Amino acid sequence: MSTPDPLIAVDRAISELRRGALVRVHDGDTSLLMLAAEALTPEHLGLLIRSGTSAPRLVMTGTRANVLGIDKTDRAACVVTHPQGLDLATIEFLANPLAALMQRPPLTGLVLNDADALAQACVTLSKLSRLLPAALIVEGAGSDDISSVEAIHIQHYMQNAAKALTLVSQARVPLENAENARVVAFRPRDGGIEHLAVMVGDVDPTAPVLVRLHSECFTGDLIGSLRCDCGNQLRGAIAEMSKVGSGILLYLAQEGRGIGLVNKLRAYQLQDNGFDTVDANLHLGFDSDERNYLPAAQMLRLLGVSRVKLMTNNPIKVAALAQHDIEVVERVPHIYPSNQHNDGYLRTKAAKSGHMFEF
Repeated sequence: MSTPDPLIAVDRAISELRRGALVRVHDGDTSLLMLAAEALTPEHLGLLIRSGTSAPRLVMTGTRANVLGIDKTDRAACVVTHPQGLDLATIEFLANPLAALMQRPPLTGLVLNDADALAQACVTLSKLSRLLPAALIVEGAGSDDISSVEAIHIQHYMQNAAKALTLVSQARVPLENAENARVVAFRPRDGGIEHLAVMVGDVDPTAPVLVRLHSECFTGDLIGSLRCDCGNQLRGAIAEMSKVGSGILLYLAQEGRGIGLVNKLRAYQLQDNGFDTVDANLHLGFDSDERNYLPAAQMLRLLGVSRVKLMTNNPIKVAALAQHDIEVVERVPHIYPSNQHNDGYLRTKAAKSGHMFEF
């Protein structure tokens, strides 16, 4: 039987994990069976126990363990066990992003250890699935009908998917503020998530091009949420590109700084209970920003663009493009007035994430 394409193997595992099924993650002859923590039910836990050869363990990010106060070390990920086993209430509390709003169960007796590369791959797969970054794991290979994926393919998925992007379609799309515009779609060879480029005017790739890297935002871009400034930045960038004659807006499928829409809504709920936008992501178990800008660099290369004037307030974007061999000849500020709903959000981005705002 032929070896499956690494990208396709990871995509299949993502699909299985999202529907609550078991997935086998392996490295050579060593393998773990994993179940997404947020899909946990008594039935799923029973299946995991019957399928494995060890007691279930919870693997989670070190960030999540830190904010819960159960670990103060600097680990990428940790494995949590208990001499008497982990019960459902404890697992839910440890993995649930809204644990700060729940009654805290007794946590005495928990044992935390560094997660090895195989266990860390399970956390990464949960992140790629846009689920909470926590999983129940047991040792064992399971049955032949369980989806199987190599740990190294999980670890390299983001880079491989970005490098596999190809231009698959484009069409003229007159816009409200830019009638001379077209939308170009890019897709990796496995049929995974698509990214878009909005081409405004007649772009000259031999000169520095005005470019905006815009992460998709359903709430801000589409339904006009006032909790962020994304809608203003999206429409404002297109209008400015039209005004100066041309530009490219890359619309990246990285909702919620890369954590996905559902997790972003969870972060909003935490924010409504007193957390700021950065701390909310940390309580979810994610880094403050999970985005990857290699897809953006690859899209620009496919469009023949190597030098840009980047519309951004975020110095990380400037550094990321430079790291991926796209020259940023100028940073163009991209600031819009705050409102009563997003003023704190913008101040937090400036104070904690280094965004270049003036208040």
